[in-house]
Amino acid sequence: MPRTMALLLLAAAIAAAGCGRAVGEAASAAPAAPGTEPDAGGNAARAAETAAPLKVCLVSASAEYKSDASLAEFQQYLESRCRAACTRVFGADQGDRLDHLEAIDSCDVLLVFARRVTLPDDQLERVKRYCAAGRPLIGVRTASHAFQNWLAFDKEVLGGDYQGHYGAGPPVQVTVVDRARGHPVLEGVGPLASPYSLYKNPAVAGDAEVLLTGAIPGHAEPVAWTRVHQGGRVFYTSLGGPDDFKKETFRRLLVNALFWTSKRPVAWRPESARDR
Repeated sequence: MPRTMALLLLAAAIAAAGCGRAVGEAASAAPAAPGTEPDAGGNAARAAETAAPLKVCLVSASAEYKSDASLAEFQQYLESRCRAACTRVFGADQGDRLDHLEAIDSCDVLLVFARRVTLPDDQLERVKRYCAAGRPLIGVRTASHAFQNWLAFDKEVLGGDYQGHYGAGPPVQVTVVDRARGHPVLEGVGPLASPYSLYKNPAVAGDAEVLLTGAIPGHAEPVAWTRVHQGGRVFYTSLGGPDDFKKETFRRLLVNALFWTSKRPVAWRPESARDR
């Protein structure tokens, strides 16, 4: 074969190989076709399975709204669906102490659903110390008057202004505040109707962000908000009757709030791991 022809054939072969390599590289760099992308949800679920469980302390003492039963059922819901482990501190409505309250010292987040408990000095100091440290806190319904010998807990910590409640009547229609849409606590939360009396909170703290409002004929009130106290995140809702706890949207609200106040993403378990 003449030398010139051999050189031409060699050059053509090199060019073809380079073209094939470029095509292969382009194909490997191209975005995956729809439906072939990595399962981000699966990765998140696997991360949730390996994350340390969120340690939740549930304080219950509100017999008027059956808080023991509601929180026991909520604990089962939370632990079966999320990486969470709950400790119960259940006491008496209008009681004079809460046994095992030392559990709040080691929890990641405290949920209070109690009514007019008069704590002994050492226990009240423990609660005040928890709040002063800016640790995560959730208040449900009667938490606004949880401690009879520290009623200022409502204004000072929760940011509320509890002034009693309206009488029995039509269900409270709960809606999301427009400017709060997109808040992490509201993810998956929609409107709901609550059959319980609407709490009066005419002047919540100026630094509170109202997330939900409740309305009955002629009246509207904030029914859920967040704020920051001593650098720690706080969430409060005046909802929380037994029927509220049976609604998926309300349970989702509390789950979101527990993880948000703890500054952690919600650690949902994969579907296959639920209800183990």
